[in-house]
Amino acid sequence: MPQNLDAVAVRAWSRLALDALGRAREEIDSINVYPVADGDTGTNLYLTVESASQAVDAVFTGHEPALPSLAETVRAMAHGALIGARGNSGTILSQLLRGMAQVIGGAEGEGDDLGAEQTGDREADHVDGYTLERALRQAAESAYQAVAHPVEGTVLTVATAAADAAATAEGDCEAVARAAYEGARAALDATPGQLAVLGRAGVVDAGGSGLVAVLGALVGALAGETVGRRGAVPKGAAAKSAVSRSGGGHARVEPVECDDPPVEEGGPAFEVIYLLEAEDAAVARLRTRLDRLGDSLVVVGGDGLWNVHVHVDDAGAAVEAGVEAGRPHRIRITHFGVGDAHTTPQPPRERAQRAIVAVVPGEGLAGLYAEAGATTVPTRVGEPPASGELVDAIRRAHAREVVLLPNDAELRHTAAAAAAQARTEGVRVALIPTRSAVQGIAALAVHEPDRRFDEDVVAMTSAAGATRYGELSVAERQSWTMAGICQAGDVLGLIDGDVAVIGSEVARTAAGVLDRMLSAGGEMVTLVLGESVPDTVAEHLEKHVREAYLAVDTVVYRGGRQSALLLIGVE
Repeated sequence: MPQNLDAVAVRAWSRLALDALGRAREEIDSINVYPVADGDTGTNLYLTVESASQAVDAVFTGHEPALPSLAETVRAMAHGALIGARGNSGTILSQLLRGMAQVIGGAEGEGDDLGAEQTGDREADHVDGYTLERALRQAAESAYQAVAHPVEGTVLTVATAAADAAATAEGDCEAVARAAYEGARAALDATPGQLAVLGRAGVVDAGGSGLVAVLGALVGALAGETVGRRGAVPKGAAAKSAVSRSGGGHARVEPVECDDPPVEEGGPAFEVIYLLEAEDAAVARLRTRLDRLGDSLVVVGGDGLWNVHVHVDDAGAAVEAGVEAGRPHRIRITHFGVGDAHTTPQPPRERAQRAIVAVVPGEGLAGLYAEAGATTVPTRVGEPPASGELVDAIRRAHAREVVLLPNDAELRHTAAAAAAQARTEGVRVALIPTRSAVQGIAALAVHEPDRRFDEDVVAMTSAAGATRYGELSVAERQSWTMAGICQAGDVLGLIDGDVAVIGSEVARTAAGVLDRMLSAGGEMVTLVLGESVPDTVAEHLEKHVREAYLAVDTVVYRGGRQSALLLIGVE
């Protein structure tokens, strides 16, 4: 059966791309030497795709229980990338996605039933391989047009190679995407020979490496497989360059001398990014003015909303140019090598030495964490916080040292990106990979702010790692689990993320989960009750633990609204 691109595949693509960039983020950051060697390309690409993926998820949520159209989905992905674009490469990637959406989704209000119009069947809402090939071509061409002075050996070259390779493919969308991916990989390997600064550093283009990861995710979404991405450093390059290996095994680029104007010493001091509401004619004048002010100018978007990126010495002039063109907002000004600069200087406030920042579900847990001195980031069911929210929380904590507790396995890449961003602003951040709020509670219990930072982090990490976590939830539909087939409405007992018990009653299912968790031993049980769980459940479980496990203590907390049905921790 031909594999074509539909709304479900686009959603899978956005999620796989986010996961791929999460895994590759540090490596891509480490090879970022062009146009400015500020080591943030991987993080910027991750944040851009994170915004795109969240926009796609929002469209699906808004159409439940039905599915959105393919056109709505691809336009949401492009719009999310546009409003969340970060850095030079992120801005270009948003334009690549917009170019694809122009072909696949059409203009706003058009193409919402692209495939269904032809067949009368909503389930046939998809495009074929030929349309995907045209979309990739439009993506590459629109990206070139968005960059004031295109340079070969960059993500633009990789995008063009992907489109060229896609044009030679015959078959369905999977075949076209796979050809584009292989063409992009070959072009990426050739970038050190096209751009002198890459050749001297012995690395490939960082933005191009990120695009290869995104195209690999597209193949994976269409083929139902995970496509591996080759290392960002070409074979043999390290032997002739300044590349070395860090303790974590990621490629790291030592500072290199560069004669190319965009990265030589004395270049523009600021990166300025903002969203702009403006007419096309005003944007054309803005391009000309910003091109005189600085370099690395990229202006993407359309239909009245644009994302502007430029490197300048006079950040105020770049913002003023946006004010003259229309209404700029979400203005971000970064001083290279120093972190965020602010257009309005603020009086300095004394920083605390150390703080805890934690993601928590439910106001009850938020209060518990706050009492322990943590800065909290609330999360709602189906709406995990974005990296920007975590960075804002780290800033609110206003400390020299921050311990970050994501309390969710799915937030590991998001938290890592936030930590990386905070480090560029001079904050020492340690990420403890807690996978549940009960692991965070265990970590908080041993936190001692007067200890040396490393010792405190080790103690907290050890406490979290020694805590097994369980959770009770209600099945939304019939599905296969590790414990067998569940039906809609069944109570599911999860241990360390996997379904272990299927039951019909909360108290009995929870007791079964506890028995399995305590079979390996334990000294303390932590129970966090959701808003709908009565106190009698906690009383039943406390009695069960007391009678069956004499030496085990139990502590109970109320999670409140938005928390899980029941969280269980065993230390």
